Amino acid sequence: MPLLEVRKITKLFGSFAACSEIDISIAPGEIHALLGENGAGKSTLVKMLFGVLAPTSGQILWQRQPVQIGSPGEARKTGIGMVFQHFSLFEALTVAENIALSLDRNVPLAKIADEAATLSKAYGLPLDPYAHVADLSVGERQRIEIVRTLLQNPKLIILDEPTSVLTPQEADKLFETLEKLKAEGRSVLYISHRLEEVQRICDRATVLRHGKVTGACDPRKETPASLARMMVGNDVAAVEKVSADAAGAVLLEAYALCAAARTPFAVSLKNISLKVRAGEILAIAGVAGNGQGELFDVLSGEYLSPRDGDVAIRGKASGRSGISKRRLMGAAFVPEERHGHGAVTTMSLSENLILSRNVSDRKAFLGAGVLKVIRGSAIKAATQRICAAMDVRKSGEDPAAGSLSGGNLQKFIVGRELDRQPSVMVVNQPTWGVDAGAASHIRQALVDLAKAGSAVLVISQDLDEIFEVATHIAAISDGKLSDIHPASEMNREKIGLLMGGMHKQSSEAGHAH
Repeated sequence: MPLLEVRKITKLFGSFAACSEIDISIAPGEIHALLGENGAGKSTLVKMLFGVLAPTSGQILWQRQPVQIGSPGEARKTGIGMVFQHFSLFEALTVAENIALSLDRNVPLAKIADEAATLSKAYGLPLDPYAHVADLSVGERQRIEIVRTLLQNPKLIILDEPTSVLTPQEADKLFETLEKLKAEGRSVLYISHRLEEVQRICDRATVLRHGKVTGACDPRKETPASLARMMVGNDVAAVEKVSADAAGAVLLEAYALCAAARTPFAVSLKNISLKVRAGEILAIAGVAGNGQGELFDVLSGEYLSPRDGDVAIRGKASGRSGISKRRLMGAAFVPEERHGHGAVTTMSLSENLILSRNVSDRKAFLGAGVLKVIRGSAIKAATQRICAAMDVRKSGEDPAAGSLSGGNLQKFIVGRELDRQPSVMVVNQPTWGVDAGAASHIRQALVDLAKAGSAVLVISQDLDEIFEVATHIAAISDGKLSDIHPASEMNREKIGLLMGGMHKQSSEAGHAH
């Protein structure tokens, strides 16, 4: 008997069908993959299953009985838990307080903290229940979402990109957890763009494209390439790497950079030195929470370094210059978190474009005359140009940024920065939660930027991505950067050791190449 059945479920937004007559069945003790491009309807479907959205039509059956799930609370009472791709956490509260808010039972906070600590330790997802969320890395926030869902003891767990911010070792621990849950007779609906994971742990897969079911398969009998082809309708293009021999002048440099931790739970940067030349892509690997965000903040100017000479852009000291001045120097930046940091979700795409431009960049959008009125047609044309270049799929001409799927919003943010044709580009987690086709598009765009003579620095936890784009590779651990190595000399084992801190940091790290 199926645990969950969905029959002809449809969700309309105006005349747009995000989901159209979808059928899916999940058995007890089954790990079932839900595959599709960004915007294929996956998130809309699972939001209906979890009571966040109401179906326009169709039926949900739980253990053969029709059910109406009107809220997440009703979903949890039914036996459905969900870990969202984008976190639903209150930053001012502690880990335990966030977990308490999601529970439908009245439990003392101390008991919740003890349960969370015990569970997180058992599953290899370490958490301090009394730490404030604002002080935690993205990887640690993901652990909160997983642990608080497991504490609800669900029969069906929906996981939306659960490993996107986990290291391979953390992912392995999660897979062990899923196998335990499966052995207990629980079911998992697993959404991931990492097709090797799907092959490894999933029993069945349902594929969505443009809001409709286009196929089902046993993923273990497929290849990553064949699964990607089912998702996008054609072969996914391989990234054409930039030559490591084409490097030019140093365009981005950090020298003996130190920065104190801004909170008790942040990471101090310790004596970081690096150089990125024109035509190079330096990829920095690392386990979540080892200083990646702090390094991005200092390189982008969101957090000023102690000395002006700590950071140089195109040969000009800029450690004490803010992000706007660095943009005027020809630099562009894409942060890790797209919602609220990379884009204001309640504002339109064109409004987000204006926000990210300096006064000098905005001149192209200004009309003649004394008042210098912003020309809507110019902004509209630029927005359309970016969307076309990056294949951004959206439901309207100029929708709110938050209405886009995660991958399409990421493509827009990256494209918005590329549209400025920067000479220096710093990107943190460029394809987090992005499907295979969109990831290939973003990575190729970064490679093409380097080919055109720009210096690109990529901070990523995705080792496949690092090997796909990098000319040079380093790893960050506990706020220290390893020496920089040519990508041709690296493999997963060597990077894994560097990520674990098994390196001797040189005071001239980054100057060897």
